[in-house]
Amino acid sequence: MTVSPQSADHIVAELGRRFARTVDAILPPGDIALVDYPDHSNVGDSAIWLGEMAYLRERNRLPAYYSAMNDLDDAALARAIGDGPILIHGGGNLGTLWPKHEQLRIHLLNTHRNRPIVQMPQSIHYADPAAAKPLADAIRAHGRFTLLVRDQKSLAFARAHFDCPVHLCPDAALMLGRQRRAAAKVPVFGLLRTDHERAAGADAAPAGAMVDDWLIEDPAQLRYLRLSLKLSRLVMRDPMAMRALRQRRLAEWRLKRGLAMLAQGQVVVTDRLHAHILSLLLDIPHVLLDNSYGKVAGFADQWTAGYAGLMRAETRAAAFDRAFAHGQAPAGRRVAGG
Repeated sequence: MTVSPQSADHIVAELGRRFARTVDAILPPGDIALVDYPDHSNVGDSAIWLGEMAYLRERNRLPAYYSAMNDLDDAALARAIGDGPILIHGGGNLGTLWPKHEQLRIHLLNTHRNRPIVQMPQSIHYADPAAAKPLADAIRAHGRFTLLVRDQKSLAFARAHFDCPVHLCPDAALMLGRQRRAAAKVPVFGLLRTDHERAAGADAAPAGAMVDDWLIEDPAQLRYLRLSLKLSRLVMRDPMAMRALRQRRLAEWRLKRGLAMLAQGQVVVTDRLHAHILSLLLDIPHVLLDNSYGKVAGFADQWTAGYAGLMRAETRAAAFDRAFAHGQAPAGRRVAGG
C-alpha cells in the first residue's frame, strides 16, 4: 500500500491528539502516582517520561507521588493517592528483555489491589510466550489493570495472554511536540544501539559519517547537575516536590543531549525507536533500521510510515548508502523510501 508523504508537523500533531484521546478515555479519576521513573542514560525513556508529564500537565493532573524503581515506598504511595490510580511509565520493557521492570509490574499488581493501575504505552517481547504467565496471573488477580501498547504485534499478544482491557496508543514522547533543530555538522549521523537490543550485524560506518550511541553521559555535567539539585534542597521543604524537580531536571538534561546529538546530522541513521521519534520531532530525514525483535519497525509501520523524511534499510551498510545518497540529491528530487 502506498502512503502519501506527510509533514512532520501533521504527523506529530495527529499522533499527539491520538495519544491524548486514548489516555483521556481510560484514565481513572483521583490523585495519581507515576512510578518507574527512568533514572538512567537512555534518552528515549526520558523523552517518554517528559511526554507523560506534558499530557498530565495539560490535564491539570500532575502526580501526587513520584518514584523510580529504587525509591518506591508502597505505604507512602498509598497515603499520597488514596484510591487514585497508579500510572506505570511506558517504554519497551514489558517482557523478558528487562526483567527488573517486569518484576516491578508484578509487585505493584500484587501489592495495590485496591486501586486501578494503568500501564502507559509499551512494546511487548517475551523470548518464550510461556514466560508471560507470572504477569498474566498477577493481572487476573488484580482485576483493575489497563494496558496500553504501541504496535499491532504487542496488541495481539496482550489480547491473547492478558485478561485486562488493552488499547493501541502512540508513544508518549509525541506529546513533546515539534522541536527546533540546530544546524547540522556532518552529512550523516548514525545513532546506533550498543546494547542487547541491537540488530545482528556490525558493518563499519563509512568515511564521512559520525556514529555514536546515547548511553554514555558526561560525568562532569552529571555531577554539576546533581550538585545544583542538592542545593535546591536547602530551600524546598516538600520531599515529593524535590523528587519531582530532580526527575524533571534530569529528564530535560538527557532529552536536550539526545536532541543535540541527532541534530548533528543532515541525515540520521538509527535503529533506536526514540532516535526515530525525536528525528521526527526535529524533522530530520532519517534511515530506519529495525532492532533485534521488531519493535522499531512495528511502531513505524503503525504510526509514522507516512513521514516524508522516513527511509528504510535492512542493513547498516545499505542504511548509510541511502543516507549519503539522500543528502547529495537536489532538494527538489529527494524522495522518502518509507
